[in-house]
Amino acid sequence: MPIIKLTKVEQKRFLALVTCLFLAVGAWLFMALNNKYVYTAKTVLDYRNFPQKKAFHPLQSDTVDLQVEGTGWQLLFARLRIKPQSISISLEKLNNRNFVLFSEQLFNVNRQLETSQKIISVKPDTLYFDFSERRVKRVPVNLVSNLHYMPQYGVSNEIQINPSYVTISGPEQDIRNINEWNTDTLKIEKIQATTVARVAMMQNKMKNVNIFPTSVDVKLPVDEFTEKIIEVPVKVINNKEYYNIKLYPKKVKITLLVALSKYTQVNEEFIEAVVDMNEWKVFQHNELTVKLIRFPDYCKLVQSQPAKIDFIIEK
Repeated sequence: MPIIKLTKVEQKRFLALVTCLFLAVGAWLFMALNNKYVYTAKTVLDYRNFPQKKAFHPLQSDTVDLQVEGTGWQLLFARLRIKPQSISISLEKLNNRNFVLFSEQLFNVNRQLETSQKIISVKPDTLYFDFSERRVKRVPVNLVSNLHYMPQYGVSNEIQINPSYVTISGPEQDIRNINEWNTDTLKIEKIQATTVARVAMMQNKMKNVNIFPTSVDVKLPVDEFTEKIIEVPVKVINNKEYYNIKLYPKKVKITLLVALSKYTQVNEEFIEAVVDMNEWKVFQHNELTVKLIRFPDYCKLVQSQPAKIDFIIEK
């Protein structure tokens, strides 16, 4: 294939021609993108000014199509936008009727956009709502946490949540099955002292359900733990025939981790160990399994020895 060889003068002329072509295209593109165009942008609705004594259900999607007048630049970026920009819509009119007209709120909606953009119309222009009586309900707060303690440290008592209940309000069918409300995840690393934190409640995904308050105070009682061994007598349960039963041994050694502040308080009265005679009567076991049916919540069990014990029945 023959190669065209250009002289230095021809090369300069060709380079100038290409440069002028690129400049002309760039100038045309710049002027085109500066012109006004009408384009459609999908937008999520954010409801405000809820009716005080009514619970409502939107009868259509919360996404609408905006007919927007803007520059070519805005049109280009609107097409590339992954998440649509949300706009706030007032529901104040729902106190007197069951629909909202966008045409009545275009002025306020346009104030939320860039000054060079203008919404011409919205599809659909009318939003309809179904109403029901608003109910109020109190539910307990459920703390969602991801806590990591320093070695030998842990929660030494019940975690305190204030307030421990939140008030939710909304349609009966929406709040009927809500029995608790989760918090956002409380994440704390390397805990080695009592900690107080403020945690937000999980974001409400139902637009017609309100929650109060939106955050709670959490107190984590933290203490250093140490090992302690307690001998606990073993009791017999399900001895319905009132046999005379002798256990060997009569006590078990419970090794546990207890907070230093409660070390002297925790004794055998806080722990209850039992064996179940149904193991012998139903399953014919030769040994009985030791079970702990009462154990302090703020202690951590390390081991119980022995795990099984021998017995003799005297008839």
